[in-house]
Amino acid sequence: MSLIPRRALGALVAVVTASALALTGCGQSAKDGGAGAGPRNPDELVFAAIPSENAQTMQQAYQPLMAMLGKATGKKIRFQSATNYAAVIEAQRTGKVDIAQYGPLSYVLARGTGVKATPVAAQTKTKGAQPGYQSYAIARAGSQVHDLAGFRGKKVCYVDPNSTSGHLYPSAALIEAGINPDRDVTPVMAGGHDASALAVASGQCDVGFAQDVIVDKVLIEKGQLKPGQLDTVWKSEVIAGSPVAISDDLDPALRATLTDAFQNKANVDYLNANGFCATACKAADDSGDWGYAKVDDAFYNSVRKVCDVTKAKQCSAS
Repeated sequence: MSLIPRRALGALVAVVTASALALTGCGQSAKDGGAGAGPRNPDELVFAAIPSENAQTMQQAYQPLMAMLGKATGKKIRFQSATNYAAVIEAQRTGKVDIAQYGPLSYVLARGTGVKATPVAAQTKTKGAQPGYQSYAIARAGSQVHDLAGFRGKKVCYVDPNSTSGHLYPSAALIEAGINPDRDVTPVMAGGHDASALAVASGQCDVGFAQDVIVDKVLIEKGQLKPGQLDTVWKSEVIAGSPVAISDDLDPALRATLTDAFQNKANVDYLNANGFCATACKAADDSGDWGYAKVDDAFYNSVRKVCDVTKAKQCSAS
């Protein structure tokens, strides 16, 4: 059973090539001292991620973190917003990106398709909490949809074919509810968690999926959603938090510095205390998170297990 629409899977293959990107013209510094030249220690490091919200908002949200990384390493840090997860995977594979903010599934995909990068930390919503979040199934308040069974025949907003909370876990949940994600709904790839939630709120999609913090906090604080405007009709189990992975071919001392920075300094407490925020930082990223906490590759075995159980094609896309 295919868990991703054929047209979306076909488009993904093209995206890996074509959108490899929006990042191709921007990653020359990341290739300095490339394969065969020993460990790389470039003057500029490229940090790439895809937006939970729009790209401009993301650039602003990550600015304090970029400034902290620049001071810690003594290097210029160039932030690059990618168009999708496939783009980030291909960019880090080809040496155009040094540091990548992945989703859990896209990280598993990256490692499974040969990307040489190691996760050092993952986004965590609150200080001291284990990195993790949930996928929400959402409907407009007052609609006749009260559970996943009500998604049958509906126009459903997902986030991205390689999104963990925006597609993989939702697909598995729909199957458990007796709904075939290929044939029983009309899928729409919104491109971002905010776009998915707002499309449901505006009626462009009947129902959809998005990350918990985007629905519960971020869009409400920005005034883009009103409290109670959306109903949450399903919540996933806790999903391993989104990791940041550092390219393995970087100089070991540089990798150690970056690892320490993400594990001990990439949080609102440190950023505020050390003057990296023009005004008080409320989050360390564009998803409203407190910061990052230490993780390793084994932390993502739960995602691999979902892939094994569902046999989802996007789990092995390349």
